[in-house]
Amino acid sequence: MKNSLRKNMDVFALFLPETREFIKNKDFNGLKASLKNMNSMDIAEGWRHLEQTEKIIIFRLLGTKKAVEVFENLPFPEQNYILNNLENAEVSQILNEMAPDERADLFKEFPRKVSRKFFLLASKETVRETHALMDYPEGKAGSLMTTELVSLKKEMSAKQAILYIQENLRANYRENIYSLFVTDDSNRLIGSISLQDILKTPPDMLIRDSMTSAEAIKVSPEMEAQDLGNLFKKYDLFDAPVVDKDNKLIGIITVDDIVETLEKEATKDIYEIGKMDAKGGEIISYAKATAFELVKRRAGWLVLLLVFDFLTGTVLKFFEQSLSAVVALAFFIPMLLDTGGNAGAQTSITIIRGLATGDVKPKNVLKVIKLELGAALLMGLVVGIIAFGRAFLLQKDFMLSIVVGLTMLLIALLAIATGISLPLISKKVGLDPAVLAGPITTSVVDVVGLIIYFKIAQFFIPALRF
Repeated sequence: MKNSLRKNMDVFALFLPETREFIKNKDFNGLKASLKNMNSMDIAEGWRHLEQTEKIIIFRLLGTKKAVEVFENLPFPEQNYILNNLENAEVSQILNEMAPDERADLFKEFPRKVSRKFFLLASKETVRETHALMDYPEGKAGSLMTTELVSLKKEMSAKQAILYIQENLRANYRENIYSLFVTDDSNRLIGSISLQDILKTPPDMLIRDSMTSAEAIKVSPEMEAQDLGNLFKKYDLFDAPVVDKDNKLIGIITVDDIVETLEKEATKDIYEIGKMDAKGGEIISYAKATAFELVKRRAGWLVLLLVFDFLTGTVLKFFEQSLSAVVALAFFIPMLLDTGGNAGAQTSITIIRGLATGDVKPKNVLKVIKLELGAALLMGLVVGIIAFGRAFLLQKDFMLSIVVGLTMLLIALLAIATGISLPLISKKVGLDPAVLAGPITTSVVDVVGLIIYFKIAQFFIPALRF
């Protein structure tokens, strides 16, 4: 699991002059001692300050455990650079010592040809383990779990369990342990017990007498990350067992895996709502970003929506005679369209959030639609009356005011209906609901709203009936 790096202080930067002095003087023993006292996260955070040759020197001076921890917390380009500049034996050691889930994530980034090359340097057990995890789609429980775990037997006493845990943790076990899961002789899950409870249990008491059922918290490898987050929140979990269709324990998921995944999902949704390239939830860091990268992430959707908004100009051109006949119609276009866009965005974001938290689901979707449409009608009446008043105060024309007020009512209904339907439809067809939110809703409301406005105007204002 890649731990979140500290953003408030770049600790490694403070030691950078000293580090470079060690390298310049070829005092590698002094540098090794200095690195030994540094936190792995701080080294990974400050890695970007180093020159390419410095990176390899420093990496080789780290102890195996710290080197793996630093490596797991580096971005993929840095990991790739390191692997391509180490000796085969060093690469083999890094790959074999990595956490299984981190190693699977790394190999997913490699082109097939490169992954085959590195698989040849890993042990058979590492290759088998990595292939098994890589088979699970991104965002599923199987892709988040680690197969590095310790399971207990129900016939063990508490004392035997503690000794067994200690024995199995000696082999460089790096996952945080919150719970231990109990399996039968066929590795089928039969219960769980927290590490704290084991330590508090009388030494001779059997695990079967103190364990609890794991039925409510076990998950399948196909479970979605968002559903996992809801499960962890509901039961206040630090970890959960992953079982196959035969109820055999195949891995565990810890809370840090969930937090990182949900953070990425939230980032991805925010960027997609803003119509930017989400890149799988990769955060835009202003400390590292370039102007070209910002343009690359933003330009695609911006150009696409610009092309879509050409329709707005087409509609205005089509109703050019109406605008020429009653110029005052143009005064209220920004107010009508902006309010409609805002109403649609409010609704779509609420629906997307509901889909993400599980508050909106197939069994209650009709209730949600009825509730939102009822709110839309009330909201439309409120903004319609206000728009009517504004138009009358500005133009003192009753029929024009009726047109503006009625259009506002209908645009609000249209916007909210669009804000409901687009996320629900996209979810139904397997797309990310955030993709169709925000600006797309606004663009739809702009085009259709203008048509509604001019058609109502032609109906109520005789001068516009050509």
